[in-house]
Amino acid sequence: MEIQKKFKAGETIIAQGEQGDCAYIIENGKVEITIEQADGSILNVGTRGSGAMIGEMSIIDNAPRTATIIALEDCSLLEITKEDFAKRLEKADPVIRMASKVIITRYRDMVTRANIQNEKSLWPPAELVELGYSEESEAINTIRLASEFKEALKNGEICLHYQPIIDLKTNEVSGFEALMRWFHPEKGFISPGLFIPVIEQSDLMIEASKWALKEACMALKRIEGATGYDSHLHMSVNFSSDDFSSEDFVENVYNTLSETDVQAQQLHLEITERLLMQQPENAKDTLNMCKKAGMQISIDDFGTGYSSLSYLQYFPIDILKIDRTFIQDMHKNEDSLALVKSIVYLGKNLNKHIIAEGVECQEEADLLKEMDCDSVQGFFFAKPMSEKDIIELIHNRIEKRA
Repeated sequence: MEIQKKFKAGETIIAQGEQGDCAYIIENGKVEITIEQADGSILNVGTRGSGAMIGEMSIIDNAPRTATIIALEDCSLLEITKEDFAKRLEKADPVIRMASKVIITRYRDMVTRANIQNEKSLWPPAELVELGYSEESEAINTIRLASEFKEALKNGEICLHYQPIIDLKTNEVSGFEALMRWFHPEKGFISPGLFIPVIEQSDLMIEASKWALKEACMALKRIEGATGYDSHLHMSVNFSSDDFSSEDFVENVYNTLSETDVQAQQLHLEITERLLMQQPENAKDTLNMCKKAGMQISIDDFGTGYSSLSYLQYFPIDILKIDRTFIQDMHKNEDSLALVKSIVYLGKNLNKHIIAEGVECQEEADLLKEMDCDSVQGFFFAKPMSEKDIIELIHNRIEKRA
């Protein structure tokens, strides 16, 4: 997990010989790297500045630190833990995983041999090479954003907005999809398209999902209490592959439902086709336990993933959410229209509930109603909004109906 750390000039950041469990990326400041040789003399390896990574070898293997690093100036560093790096490496291509370990091993061997033989490097200074890497890479921005997100979650900058899901037969609000929002005190609104992929790649996703689940369930109870609905609304919460890999996922869901007094059938677990295909056996077992408890399983962005539909029988799926790209194109593209009709027809034959995402005009809503699609969500009906605005929306709908 990425954490920001600060060191004063003269402080030791890393000590040679100690057991390392993290690496750092230098945000600001400058450090000096030295190696104590066998005869006790100190070899000055060089300096590193903003954008450089230090202590990286210890997050690959379990060997002790090979050098001492001291802050020459006041430094601000982003810490990368061994656990977080391991999680990122697990998600990488197998060749990248193997190459990373081989390169570090050979690097350690090369350094040892160079010190023994007193060889001089023929390569450009490492400072210049590493600076080039940092300028070409999005790694620093990614690490920084993850670190800021962790603090934002603690400081209450992260919140949920809720997009209503409308029953096409009754035109009533049947439930909501909980969507994470980040309002940074200095940068303002940060798009989920930026921060969601970042936290999915780090070890923050599980923590964020647990928070979102509990917050969404508590909000559902408050909305029901304020509007007079009694266990008739549902809440759809998105989960990632990391969540399903967590050993306490099912236990946490059960406990959250118990603590918030939300009925199991009111919770819809929203996942993607990609997640199911990443770890099918684990996902199946987890989903079956949730299904037996009464929860609903929803597939998001249906139609954009895998061509094989066999997983509709393999997994206990209740709801298919048609991806917005097909909905927004269907009134002007015959192929998209045919695909949406096929999905609705398929879903009906398999006794699945069908939700169309991204509905933005009356024409799209009318076409979906003609197809006998069950539910819709999109800007034509309501944008994602705060809990307060949701309650006001429902009150207004009740008043118009009266």
